[in-house]
Amino acid sequence: MTGGTRDGITCDVAVIGAGTAGLAAWDAATREGARAALIERGPGGTTCARVGCMPSKLLIAAARAAHDARGAGLFGIDVPQVGVDGRAVMRRLRAERDRFVASIRDGLGRVPEDLRVAGEARFTGPATLLVDGRVEVRANAVVIATGSSPSLPPSLAAIAGRVLTTDTLFESEDLPDSLAVLGAGPVGIEIAQAMTRLGVRVTVFDPAQSIGGATDPAVAASAEAIIGREVDLRLRTEVTQAAPDGEGIRLHWRSGGETGSAAFAQVLAAAGRPPNLADLDLGRAGLDLDEAGRPEIHPHSLQCGPAPLFIAGDANRLRPVLHEASRQGRIAGRNAARFPRVEAPAPWPAFALVFTDPEMAAVGRAFDPEAARDWLIGEVSFADQGRARVMGRNAGLARIYAEPEGRLIGAEMVGPGVEHLAHLLAAAIQEGWTARHLLERPYYHPTLEEGLTTALGAIAAREAAPGPPRVSSPRGIR
Repeated sequence: MTGGTRDGITCDVAVIGAGTAGLAAWDAATREGARAALIERGPGGTTCARVGCMPSKLLIAAARAAHDARGAGLFGIDVPQVGVDGRAVMRRLRAERDRFVASIRDGLGRVPEDLRVAGEARFTGPATLLVDGRVEVRANAVVIATGSSPSLPPSLAAIAGRVLTTDTLFESEDLPDSLAVLGAGPVGIEIAQAMTRLGVRVTVFDPAQSIGGATDPAVAASAEAIIGREVDLRLRTEVTQAAPDGEGIRLHWRSGGETGSAAFAQVLAAAGRPPNLADLDLGRAGLDLDEAGRPEIHPHSLQCGPAPLFIAGDANRLRPVLHEASRQGRIAGRNAARFPRVEAPAPWPAFALVFTDPEMAAVGRAFDPEAARDWLIGEVSFADQGRARVMGRNAGLARIYAEPEGRLIGAEMVGPGVEHLAHLLAAAIQEGWTARHLLERPYYHPTLEEGLTTALGAIAAREAAPGPPRVSSPRGIR
């Protein structure tokens, strides 16, 4: 992308950021007939393609291959020895990652050169920007899609230069001998399990009560038990200090009244990605900011107060996943082009996946112990589910939530193939279906999807029944 030597650009919509949300916003604004400019400071490509979804899934795919080879004896297949070439694993990861990034960068070609500006944008007024102190961009409305960046816990400040983040991990030439992962959320737990399966000694630290963001206590316990068979999980544990230890790093931690320490070859900070808003001078845009320097954002229109400003994608922290970033970009781009005629479409059901093995999924409303007193809850265990046993992947638990009349409102799951089950439930929740309605759809035998019928059947049997809800006992389909 080139910035040229222009003194300024006048446009209808200025979009800051050329990731998933930014490109979607530019496309949407352009389709509305707006003259839209795109500002990008680099590096090009989306968070997903560069440092998120795609490289982590490439690491997971390599780990799954090694894990399956080691477990082939279950099926009578003899694999005498499984060797992991760490350098080859990382070479393939980067090569495929670069292909994904290149395809996204190629998409920038549809933006005319005279509407592309390279550099860092700062607000000088409600809808005026100065890029690298040299190019002024004057717009009627602005879409902020600047993404997010990894953060370091305060306990790692003393060794910040040695700490890996998801922005740097995938540039490693080889796999480390040992790795401490700070953060048991989706990204941290995915990488921790993958690295373990590739022969790395991994320990995960997190003050939280569960892994992968699980909120349902039963599902959280099941996930912790399953993943904990492979990975050294230190939940409810706070890392208090870090210091160099030869070529590695020594961590000190506290868990309850106990303390401990150990040295690791590398440390990965995977405790969150705050939005990239600090360098935009949002105060000059006339916005009211909170203590963290963030404006209030309408969750449906994505507008910042009454201002002609919209924030989409990871930059707004509402739902930092790619499918939401793409939709939010479209909403923000349309609203910016039509401003002040702003629409606030209903949100999609919340939908999150964690690509551990087995996978984790959450759809719709998160578990709430108070609200759940009035819910109908159906369960299915994958421990004896037919297709899961066939594959030797029979572990996990799914819990589906419904209102007393049977309308589906949410689910949390850990189990084989739940990424597919979660898609079915997300569609059913969005359509307002009841458990009985979804139960009456066809389910092929033998499939993992059959497992849903156990949980749905338990709910359907009690739809609109009087008295307090009763949780079904977990059972599988054989």
